[in-house]
Amino acid sequence: MFKHILLPLDGSPFAECALYHAAAFAQAFKAHITVIQAVERPDTTDSAHPVDPVDWYMHKTKAEVYLDGLVGRLQEAGLESHAVIVEGHPQHQIVEFVYSHDVDLIILSSHGQSGLSAWNVSSTARQIVARARTSTMLVRAHQPISNRLGEFHYKRLLVPLDGSQRAECTLSSATTLASFYEAQVLLAYVARRPEMPRRRPPTPEDMELANRIVKLNQEETEKYFEQLQSHLSIDFQSRLLVDDDVAIRLHELAKEEGADLLVLSAHGYSGKTKWPYGSVTTCFIEYGTIPLLIVQDLPTGEIDMINSEELATEKKGR
Repeated sequence: MFKHILLPLDGSPFAECALYHAAAFAQAFKAHITVIQAVERPDTTDSAHPVDPVDWYMHKTKAEVYLDGLVGRLQEAGLESHAVIVEGHPQHQIVEFVYSHDVDLIILSSHGQSGLSAWNVSSTARQIVARARTSTMLVRAHQPISNRLGEFHYKRLLVPLDGSQRAECTLSSATTLASFYEAQVLLAYVARRPEMPRRRPPTPEDMELANRIVKLNQEETEKYFEQLQSHLSIDFQSRLLVDDDVAIRLHELAKEEGADLLVLSAHGYSGKTKWPYGSVTTCFIEYGTIPLLIVQDLPTGEIDMINSEELATEKKGR
């Protein structure tokens, strides 16, 4: 599934925490890693602060030495990798690299050189995740990893489903990771309680109808999990929950179960692709506390069309 992993770094320890996850995925999927760093060229139009060619060369050389060192570590761990330096704004250059080099998974940290902040995701990481339109893993920079490179592995995967084929696109990658690392897989389905009338208290008939719908959802989900077990190559645990808010209940479940990786599809049952991600996935991007793997559910042709339109609009605005 994942053959080409892109690992954006900026030289900071915060960004480097994604390195261990990239190595773990490369081992499981036998993928190639491209380590990339964007070096921003100073504004040459500012006559008051002209560019110093020597400083610029030293800055770029420092980045090359840094990336070469990381590639050496990856190769010592038996992983195929190489380094790339691009010039320009990180979010623009990294996204364009994804579009033009058949990258099928980006693994990046939530924060980089700017350090941790009150925001759960830095502005650069947020823009890359929003515009990449490919499978993406967001690693939380506040969670340092003590393992040696190549020895980190996953123990418990949480995979939320909603009964849609879009959500099921996560099962292949979750199965591969679980099989390779002998990890536990927890499939979760949160059925939303029916919304009741707000202008008056619900009647007994209203409550009875709502309870019947919840019961029907529970019965169908139990059958759904039984069907999945019959054709998945791994054993899994399942959780069938009922709540008013799906995202909040999944946040709670991830903490309760001690999951070390959450695997979500970009979109779910609604299938609305006007925005890069559905509401539940967006909530975990912005407020999640554990590493998040977002598996892209859109077909390549649709992604290419959206990307072409966005790039054209962006270039006009430059």
